[in-house]
Amino acid sequence: EVQLVESGGGLVQPGGSLRLSCAASGFIFSWSDMSWVRQAPGKELEWVSMINSDGSSTYYADSVKGRFTISRDNGKNTLYLQLNSLKTEDTAMYYCAKGGPTGDRGQGTQVTVSS
Repeated sequence: EVQLVESGGGLVQPGGSLRLSCAASGFIFSWSDMSWVRQAPGKELEWVSMINSDGSSTYYADSVKGRFTISRDNGKNTLYLQLNSLKTEDTAMYYCAKGGPTGDRGQGTQVTVSS
């Protein structure tokens, strides 16, 4: 059974930073591409970033490019998302997903950007 547990969210001021983590189990993590997606209240699910299985290729939505960095540690079965220069519009529930943005997701971690 695929299990994904996100953590690291919180309340941060505009311009601040957070590092999200996603602990994976129940599948061979090092074989799987991984994604981050987010959903703001009243809005549709938005793809944020994707990383291939060995971490050699990364992809970002235009809205976060240059501010967010996706990475992974296959030895620890963990996916990360470094969020820098946060904006109020980044406020959302953030989920990691196995494979692409429609894959199995965890319960999410809330990121709130507010002064």
